[in-house]
Amino acid sequence: MVTIPRLVIAAPSSGSGKTTVATGLMAAFAGRGLAVSGHKVGPDYIDPGYHTLATGRPGRNLDAYMCGPELIDPLFAHGARGCDLAVVEGVMGLYDGASGLGELASTAHVAKLLRAPVVLVVDASSQSRSVAALVHGFASWDPQVRIGGVILNKVGSDRHEALLREALEESGVPVLGVLRRAGQLAVPSRHLGLVPVAERRGDAVAAVAAMAGQVLAGCDLEGLLALARSAPPVTGEVWDAAGAVGAPTGLDGASAGVRIAVASGAAFTFSYAEHSELLTAAGADVVPFDPLRDESLPEGTRGLVIGGGFPEVYGPELSANEPLREAVAELAASGAPLAAECAGLLYLARSLDGLPMCGVLDAEGRMSQRLTLGYRDAVALSDSVLAAAGTRMRGHEFHRTVLEPGAGDEPAWGMHRPERRVEGFVRRGVHASYLHTHWAAAPGTARRFVEKCAGRTTGTAAGGTR
Repeated sequence: MVTIPRLVIAAPSSGSGKTTVATGLMAAFAGRGLAVSGHKVGPDYIDPGYHTLATGRPGRNLDAYMCGPELIDPLFAHGARGCDLAVVEGVMGLYDGASGLGELASTAHVAKLLRAPVVLVVDASSQSRSVAALVHGFASWDPQVRIGGVILNKVGSDRHEALLREALEESGVPVLGVLRRAGQLAVPSRHLGLVPVAERRGDAVAAVAAMAGQVLAGCDLEGLLALARSAPPVTGEVWDAAGAVGAPTGLDGASAGVRIAVASGAAFTFSYAEHSELLTAAGADVVPFDPLRDESLPEGTRGLVIGGGFPEVYGPELSANEPLREAVAELAASGAPLAAECAGLLYLARSLDGLPMCGVLDAEGRMSQRLTLGYRDAVALSDSVLAAAGTRMRGHEFHRTVLEPGAGDEPAWGMHRPERRVEGFVRRGVHASYLHTHWAAAPGTARRFVEKCAGRTTGTAAGGTR
């Protein structure tokens, strides 16, 4: 058992101020000298970047749909190892889960799995006494969800605050903070949410400092810390990348030291920290590179991982880096393993909004007005560097682009939820798809990829049954 004081920051709905409160709390407590771990419920890639900035530690996701409920405690304990406090930012409304699957993957579900007290952030801008009915409803809906306090956001005046506090006295839920409407922050956002930290680091640092200032001015930090410390010990094993991939101590096989380049920088910010940890545990030498700046792949690259991000925003710059595009195309032509998700898929296409990309895939990408968003159930239709045919995986899609594919490539996935369709490309060593997956749910994915990069064959599936 591990003792980790922890809080889940939730809200009745999106837009209530969870990110401001959660990130502000992380930064405020870190500023007091506490080691703080930041976590995000669900598949969000952007908020964890702000958590990383606030805490100085990797922001991590807790997704009960993609990883399964059984991995929530182990992954949480891994991310919060050695910390004095963990702050978990919820997703959407407290009880909103995967569509059509009840509470699965909701903030409430994760809070129950973690046995963590919940702090409810309420947008109080258009209510007074009604706030008590709202808080009472959320607190009583599920007796297993412990709402330990409320933070009132967008409060207009001293009089407004007094009315809200008076109403909440009858609810039995203590007020642990009040944030004023006049002090609200304007954090830039666009078509997929907040602008990632990597694209505006200087401004992001200032934004996180401002969030911390708001929290320090309006929240009862001692009360919140006491609530966090009331959480029981975390039971079960702590997740470990080496144990997950089954890597022996002191790797001496052909996979040891194989160099895998991982795209990073402002254009490719969507990745889970566990992916690189798993690749490293499987024996790889993981080297980041920035397709916006680097004109060549890292020397000795044997495989390439290109995650998600915003290639549509940086299309001209990516296209202008012709030497790197040619290097990626040459690597793919050699049969080396390439794993690309979403933005990576678009980067490997022939063009994006008419701009030349790497030309690895016979496909044209373009921006769309339609947001494609949601969890997916998938099965691998073709043997690839990531999975054997028949491997089942869970993932999610999150993009405003469409791809018009040519012919000749094998499909990567057969989707079974929410609709049946095929998706993605498999061509020699290339696996490219819109589907984002979490390799902690199928750690054999990382081991298989490393072995393929080392030129070894493997008879095992990727380990995914989700």
